[in-house]
Amino acid sequence: MLVENPFPEDTRVRNEAVLLAGAGYTVSVIALGGRTVPFRDEFEKVAIYRLPQLTFFQKSASTKTTPLGRAASKIKTILGYCLEYAYFTTGCFALSLYISLRTGFDVIHAHNPPDTLFIVGFFFKIFGKKFVFDHHDLSPELYRSRYPKKSSLVNQALLFMERLSYRSADIVIATNNTYKNIAVSRGRKSADSVFVVRNGPDLTNMRLVAPDPELKNIKKTILGYVGDINPQDGLDYLLRAIRHLVHDLDRTDFYCVIIGSGDALEELIAMASDMKLSEFVWFTGYISHEELLRLLSTADICLDPDPSSPLNDSSTWIKIMEYMALAKPIVTFDLKETRYSAEKAALYVEPNDELEFAKTIIRLMDDPGLRKELGDTGRQRVLTELCWSKVSQPLLEAYVKLLGKPPAATSSPLHSENAAPLRYQETRDVA
Repeated sequence: MLVENPFPEDTRVRNEAVLLAGAGYTVSVIALGGRTVPFRDEFEKVAIYRLPQLTFFQKSASTKTTPLGRAASKIKTILGYCLEYAYFTTGCFALSLYISLRTGFDVIHAHNPPDTLFIVGFFFKIFGKKFVFDHHDLSPELYRSRYPKKSSLVNQALLFMERLSYRSADIVIATNNTYKNIAVSRGRKSADSVFVVRNGPDLTNMRLVAPDPELKNIKKTILGYVGDINPQDGLDYLLRAIRHLVHDLDRTDFYCVIIGSGDALEELIAMASDMKLSEFVWFTGYISHEELLRLLSTADICLDPDPSSPLNDSSTWIKIMEYMALAKPIVTFDLKETRYSAEKAALYVEPNDELEFAKTIIRLMDDPGLRKELGDTGRQRVLTELCWSKVSQPLLEAYVKLLGKPPAATSSPLHSENAAPLRYQETRDVA
């Protein structure tokens, strides 16, 4: 498996790798790693090889006011991504050669982005290996969501790389039916070669724990957000909604905990300060999985501010199901796939309407009975339909189709209760 994220912090990749290892496959993961983690490691019988993480330039939505400043910001962002993707793809190629000589393998399983990893898969197909394209993000839509008025040339290049990823793949793993339809229409894959493997919370890891005592003692309604903090993730919409709460609707009886990190974090911290919201908002950055559970278990209401955009209109996020697994009521913009996941566990707001988002938060703040009803409904939906043990089965079916036979069965548990603590890394359930 190839993933340009930390492992085992990446939730989706961790769940897939451990599931396959528990089913009897020998799994190695090439991932990114920081200075404090070893190059070679093991997690739940999954071998890990880590490339040092390199970052070229700050990549966020440009706040420059002059045309020259905006152009320079755009060039730096595009160049940064190109350099990082080239570095990771080259590193994956070199480490794949090493692993092929050291232990051998039958399948290259690439998690996008980047969509350049088909180069590694295509090379090894020459030697009879199989290639799986695990489609996390619609990269062209992601680009248009972050830079709606930017170059069509970049968009065409992303579509071209996506098309090559599809063409190279023996099997495509899609995180939802929307993505499957795109693989069939835009990618020209046969429907029987595309398997929908939704993200779903692993209930051994995503569980209620004792609330955080300091947060509980604030004696206010606790609002919670967990996930990536990038320009397309809508945290600016959330801050503007909170500004409405404080300055227009005269509500100060709340405290909002924002868990996660990303390209836009520093800008959002500054934005909260400019709006005079610092006393109402806490940006935690990356935290341990145990601390994440403690903070989310304390939350009274959980939030998904992803706005309508080319990417988000086809997407939901793993955080939606994680909120539901913890029996938390949700306020979210009314996007197709979000509604598919949450159903009656959320209150829905007209997309991108920040004032209505604030008013809907107040509705839940003032109605504990409705909060409990939504939370219980979401918890039950996760238990019966959306937990990882249920939504993951198509992955095993895909590998049986890919290799023509199942692996030798093992008795390995899906997850060990003694697993090392994890830091939170959101992965998209573009479902």
